[in-house]
Amino acid sequence: MIMKKVNCIAIGAMAAFLFPVLAHANGTGKVVDEIIARVNNDIITLSDYQKAEAQLRQEAKQDCQGCADEKINAMVDEGRKNLLRDLIDQSLLVQRAKDMSISVDTDVIKRLDMIRQQNQLPSMEALQKAVESQGLSWEDYKDQMKNSLLQQKVIQQEVGPDIKIGQDEVKKYYDAHQSEFVKPEEVDLSTIFFSTENKTPQEADAIKKKAEAIVQRLKAGEDFGKLAQRFSEGTTANEGGEVGVFKRGMLSPDIEKLVFAMKKGDSTDVLPAPNGLQILHVNEHFEAGLQPMSKEENEIENDIYSQKIQPAMRKYLTQLRKDSYMVINSGYVDTGSAGENTVIQEVPYGTEAGKNKKKKKTPVPGIDDQGDGNP
Repeated sequence: MIMKKVNCIAIGAMAAFLFPVLAHANGTGKVVDEIIARVNNDIITLSDYQKAEAQLRQEAKQDCQGCADEKINAMVDEGRKNLLRDLIDQSLLVQRAKDMSISVDTDVIKRLDMIRQQNQLPSMEALQKAVESQGLSWEDYKDQMKNSLLQQKVIQQEVGPDIKIGQDEVKKYYDAHQSEFVKPEEVDLSTIFFSTENKTPQEADAIKKKAEAIVQRLKAGEDFGKLAQRFSEGTTANEGGEVGVFKRGMLSPDIEKLVFAMKKGDSTDVLPAPNGLQILHVNEHFEAGLQPMSKEENEIENDIYSQKIQPAMRKYLTQLRKDSYMVINSGYVDTGSAGENTVIQEVPYGTEAGKNKKKKKTPVPGIDDQGDGNP
């Protein structure tokens, strides 16, 4: 594993050097931030910790709407136990993504555009304004999305391939949870989307004629998914235009009335859409009641995967910790700790001793990592 090299660290006055306060914001010497952990070359600051803590509270309020303050506080206290662990996990995974030369720049753009479309916003500038209106920094919003995607890619490539799910497991899960698969009527839809944003009337008319020509090709028996991959300008084009499964009440009334009257394999004519035109296709039309296992197989596999991936991830992250150089400030606990907190002891770069001396891990007195090594 290629890990980031850390900077040279002087051993004298170790605790003070490792955990300085950052006082560069206003030039007054006023304490602005404090480093509470070093993870290889990255740092986790007190403000990082406080932001994560505030997010815990926001999530608790969303998950437990109408709950008393005591309940919310208890949920936050429970989440706080692993707060530093989670921040270190994220740092390690993002660093590993860089070591693996993973890039998600294109994925970030696609994800932002998907969010824009879902919120029916006319442009990326409008999405930026919407994000900032909620008190969020646009750059922070994009960075958080990028880091999240990097972490997902690492997990998919490094942990996911070891998770095996057999058909017998799927059947056993389905039989044991049948009450969960009694559902209302649903339709599974795909779309071919054509953008008319910022087009002249003549250009929009040409796009409509192109869409109508594709409708004729569908009526002649061509495969919807292949046509979507080739012609759709929507964010799900690579997936054959798949947009998901919908219950009644989840779609606009005119679209709902139309697609719930259609059968599996039917496609619509050209329909208006936000900033464009679309053709909808019914992949499946499920009647109300106990759904067949074939319909729920993806959901079942996702549930089984989630159960298996957690211990596998903790094992993987514990190994990343063992291969890393980490120091935790006194008073903070990494519950995912792989053992001792260490730093690298080095002599100044460029000396003969520095060229020949091997890096050595040295315990740091006074720096307390109380993690028990358990995932």
